[in-house]
Amino acid sequence: MDNFELPRLFRERPAGHNYFELIRVPAMSAGLYVLQPGEPDKQEPHREDELYYVVGGRATIRVGAEDKPIAPGAAIFVPAGVEHHFHSITAELQVLVIFAPAETPIAT
Repeated sequence: MDNFELPRLFRERPAGHNYFELIRVPAMSAGLYVLQPGEPDKQEPHREDELYYVVGGRATIRVGAEDKPIAPGAAIFVPAGVEHHFHSITAELQVLVIFAPAETPIAT
């Protein structure tokens, strides 16, 4: 069994990285995503379905053409291939991200 203590993991995440992967198995992957106020969210659409769970902070998420304010406790589903990003971040945004199936890099 793997046990993840999110508050500690957010504090101890590697410096200089917005995303830190916690687990990867064929059916899913999960990690922590952190953005600071004013920091741009540079992610591109993913090939996988995605579920965000907001652990800390406040921001707005744009999915497709729709904006939604988010705060701790919010869960947001983003279907594979849909444009999305966080913006208007007013407090350090801490998000648990779950991809299904596991995230695969997009070839460039």
